[in-house]
Amino acid sequence: MLKTVYCLCFTLLSFSILSQTPKIKSLKTGSWSGNLSLNTSHNLHFQIDIQKVKKEYFFTILNGKEQIKMIHPRVERDSLVLEFPLFNSLLVLKRHDAENLKGYWLNLNKGVNYSIPCELNFGYTDRFPSQKLFLSTTQPSNFNGMWECFFEPGTPDEYKAVGVFTQQYTKIEGTFLTETGDYRFLEGNVLEDSLYLSCFDGSHAFLFTGRISQNGIDGKFYSGKHWETSWTAVKNETFSLTHPDSLTHLVDLARVQFSFKDLNGNDFHFPTTAYENKVTIIQIMGTWCPNCMDETKFYADLYAKYHSKGLEIISIGYEIGTDYLAQAASIKRLKDRLNIAYPLLVGGSANKNLASTHFSMLNQIISFPTSILIGKDGLVRKIHTGFNGPGTGKYYETYTQETVDLIEKLLNE
Repeated sequence: MLKTVYCLCFTLLSFSILSQTPKIKSLKTGSWSGNLSLNTSHNLHFQIDIQKVKKEYFFTILNGKEQIKMIHPRVERDSLVLEFPLFNSLLVLKRHDAENLKGYWLNLNKGVNYSIPCELNFGYTDRFPSQKLFLSTTQPSNFNGMWECFFEPGTPDEYKAVGVFTQQYTKIEGTFLTETGDYRFLEGNVLEDSLYLSCFDGSHAFLFTGRISQNGIDGKFYSGKHWETSWTAVKNETFSLTHPDSLTHLVDLARVQFSFKDLNGNDFHFPTTAYENKVTIIQIMGTWCPNCMDETKFYADLYAKYHSKGLEIISIGYEIGTDYLAQAASIKRLKDRLNIAYPLLVGGSANKNLASTHFSMLNQIISFPTSILIGKDGLVRKIHTGFNGPGTGKYYETYTQETVDLIEKLLNE
């Protein structure tokens, strides 16, 4: 079947979605359980809601409070195909009956050979179902609150994070915040002394496990089908990370300037007279990056509200793909799907060293996204590394309000 699926990917890229396709066969509507087989030992569970209005099916993946509405559901050959709205990835599934679908998640950003087996079954009780959840008389351990976390502990690549969890008996939601972004909406279950959390958004397949120990939590982090590392945590309600406005800075108070191609292949230069006496946000991002997409949605709303008052936004995408045409196509897809009105430019390959070379007036680019906020006088007022999205709750609310307040202040100067 794998060979058939790869052929299907090629077909999907070359056929118009408007072409006539067979109808989706009858499926039960309601909550379904999804399962990604990351490897022989670990499964990532998720929830997907299937509804039918008149003759049309609607598919929505749920990660805690996040809802991902799949687009262009259709049948190609003998498989049901669901596209993720923002990322270049698909679910390709065969219908076994009205309550069971089997196939693959295909992440085309990683090539047509990157696939993970996927199965959907009708009926949903818990994200990580286990008979013990209902039979155990042991009170589940308490993971509520804020945790001081270390990923890849004891190695040269060790990095800090804040774990923020909200638990109601065996159900738990939360996320990890790092100095370059967050791990988005995580949802799962607690079984006695063990924690299980996951997120599946079309770009990343994250699975976190953890167990209470004498020192706090000892855990494992799995990303996709190949990568894994350890993490540890201790309860610490006052722990904080390095402030994201202090990680990236100007070198010798240099001015920000750059030249890139726009989506039509035209040269775009900054600064120009069009940006004089304007408040401008320069966003360095990639369409493959979930944190970048969270930030882009925020910026799209910000631009709609404040552009008429003098706010400009310019986004530079560093993309999967080896040439301008492929990179521009990915950025254009994002522009169309989010209805972005401000300029989007093509930076090149998804490489932080390349971005650092292009923005040599900064000490370095250590994260996608990175944003530079420039006042009407052309001076840099803030450089923000990473982005903590809506999955971080109060952190997201605080940052977005601070940004709105700063924009209003600069517009009134």
